[in-house]
Amino acid sequence: MVKKVAVLGSGSWGSILANMLVENGNKVVAWTNMEEQAKELNEKHTNEHYVPGFTYEKDLIATTDLEMALDGVDAVLFVVPTKVMRLVAQQMVSVLEKNGAKPIIIHASKGLELGTHKRLSQVLEEEIPEQNRSAIAVLSGPSHAEEVAKKDLTLVTAASADLEAAKTVQELFMNKYFRVYTNNDVIGVEMGAALKNVIAIGAGALHGLGYGDDAKAALITRGLAEISRLGVAFGAKPLTFIGLSGVGDLIVTATSVHSRNWRAGNELGQGMSLQEVIDTMGMVIEGVPSTKAAYELAQQKNISMPITESIYDVLYNGKDVKSVVADLMEREGKSELD
Repeated sequence: MVKKVAVLGSGSWGSILANMLVENGNKVVAWTNMEEQAKELNEKHTNEHYVPGFTYEKDLIATTDLEMALDGVDAVLFVVPTKVMRLVAQQMVSVLEKNGAKPIIIHASKGLELGTHKRLSQVLEEEIPEQNRSAIAVLSGPSHAEEVAKKDLTLVTAASADLEAAKTVQELFMNKYFRVYTNNDVIGVEMGAALKNVIAIGAGALHGLGYGDDAKAALITRGLAEISRLGVAFGAKPLTFIGLSGVGDLIVTATSVHSRNWRAGNELGQGMSLQEVIDTMGMVIEGVPSTKAAYELAQQKNISMPITESIYDVLYNGKDVKSVVADLMEREGKSELD
């Protein structure tokens, strides 16, 4: 059955997911707040700033009109930066109240809300009343827009407290190159998605400093321990962190040049300031606010997260990258299982 899907956010990941949903036989409208981007997608079927050289399906419709995007919609996919998730949800609700639609709400963004430190499904639950939605689900896992665009093999997770909703998301997205598993641990999936960006900044910084594979493997492994520790403290299931949205997403984000967070860390390791990195990136670096959120949550729960604390010191206290690496290595010995 053909479904109408509104994809809110037309950056690299949002536009590629929208394109794939069209390939899967759905009617898709991609919403953006930039007129020029909508015009480019509709007329040239390109999105050069975000995915250079890629040609989108001609049936993909782009618009800046939220009412048009949400008219008769069966599903809404949020792929907007964390900092505007709440605002876009508020704008969407006023439209849904007019048109009477009750879609499944899905998000594929990765982060924690700055200030409240809430997971993104919590933000959506707060802003979208139950009468305006059928369920809330999360799509997450090791996935780069650049590789999905090339139809490289990709496996992700659809998570929802409502397992039937997770299965609906699975059916919506799954095809020959994009495989979707279901999970009901929304907390674990979202915490893994947000916190892996923090560790990816650290992995990039090690590369920028010239360290090799041993150091990167150690950072990823100990970083996963920190992610699991904090996630479980908030109710996540431990096994989720050795799944696609945990170790899988961490590996791809902490080792790939496609990762903005890895690239940001790499530039920090090479001596650039955080502001210089932000100015040259041209796209949102979710790991920067996520580091602050993770650091403050760890303080709140009294959880040891030395790698996260070190990255926080670099980003927010101006500490030298080399010195924080030395401090980490010179910490007192402890058991690996602590």
